[in-house]
Amino acid sequence: MGSGNDRSPSEQIDIRIAELGDWRGQVLAKVRALIHEALPQVEESWKWRDVPVWEQDGILCTGETYKAVVKLTFARGASLPDPAGLFNSSLEGNARRAIDIREGEAIDGAALIALIRAAAAMNASRKRK
Repeated sequence: MGSGNDRSPSEQIDIRIAELGDWRGQVLAKVRALIHEALPQVEESWKWRDVPVWEQDGILCTGETYKAVVKLTFARGASLPDPAGLFNSSLEGNARRAIDIREGEAIDGAALIALIRAAAAMNASRKRK
């Protein structure tokens, strides 16, 4: 992988999706589209060791790709309502919660959009304080 320093975060995420070239890239692209549907003004960033991050008034979630899962980690997931039960990973922490999506698993788009919007509302309320 090149340095990528001259690329925007959005371009780096595009490249990551293309490089994966498998179900993980498809899942990451689908999740990304749902995040943009939920929050058209969302900011994309590229942090730590090549991790896509979506932000609005702070970090909403990250999109890490592993061999067996695409992991969406919500920075303040423990405080978010999750009526659809999307969170299935990192359940023991005080702050974060994650959604592990495995090959062939369907994504509940409406529930994910609601979760993203709840995360943005929480970030906005924390910013106002």
